[in-house]
Amino acid sequence: MHKSLLKVSLLALAIAAPMAHAFEAGDIIVRAGAITVDPHESSSDIWVGALDTDVAGSKATLDSDTQLGLNFAYMATDHIGIELLAATPFSHNVGVKGMPGAFAGLNGKLGEIKQLPPTLSVLYYPMDSKAAFQPYAGVGINYTWFYDTKLSSSAEDKGFSSLDLDDSWGLAGQVGMDYMLSDNIMLNAQVRYIDIDTKGTTNYGGREVEVDVDVDPWVYMVGLGYKF
Repeated sequence: MHKSLLKVSLLALAIAAPMAHAFEAGDIIVRAGAITVDPHESSSDIWVGALDTDVAGSKATLDSDTQLGLNFAYMATDHIGIELLAATPFSHNVGVKGMPGAFAGLNGKLGEIKQLPPTLSVLYYPMDSKAAFQPYAGVGINYTWFYDTKLSSSAEDKGFSSLDLDDSWGLAGQVGMDYMLSDNIMLNAQVRYIDIDTKGTTNYGGREVEVDVDVDPWVYMVGLGYKF
């Protein structure tokens, strides 16, 4: 009988233990992990100055990249947090596709760009503040800084010179979850959608080439967090 009571008590403690893992007003949360920016780009037709027209069917492309992601959050209340997304610089290959006829040789890798997408968000945690499982959703504003752009050697050989992308302001949305492993350590997973719009500019044959690009990436992150 005593052994049965002991087993029941230990089970009750194991179930109740996560209830001690609270998100409360004033908590500071730091998360770190692998973060992937996966552009779902949609571009206008490329405007070629040498032709003084858009080239129908031509597009700009961007590939994805994975870096170290960092989140810094402050719990303003038991259910509302303010979060800043940071990361080590992302690097993306920029390409051209769909150029027809005499310009088909311009298709392929154009160059490489780096970008940083700091994002400030307000998060809502709907669960009881003492629950171990903490799903959340948030909205925020993003600033994407494009820098350190450079042309590929093959693009330079084709006659391109210079490469530039405008910085971007846009809205961001996210959903995520934390699962408390202890009073302070948590597992984290999150998915974001960020509105990034930019104009790309290069030079070909002494004339400007322009394209408007909706980068609009999905951003995925998994990692660990620590609550102070």
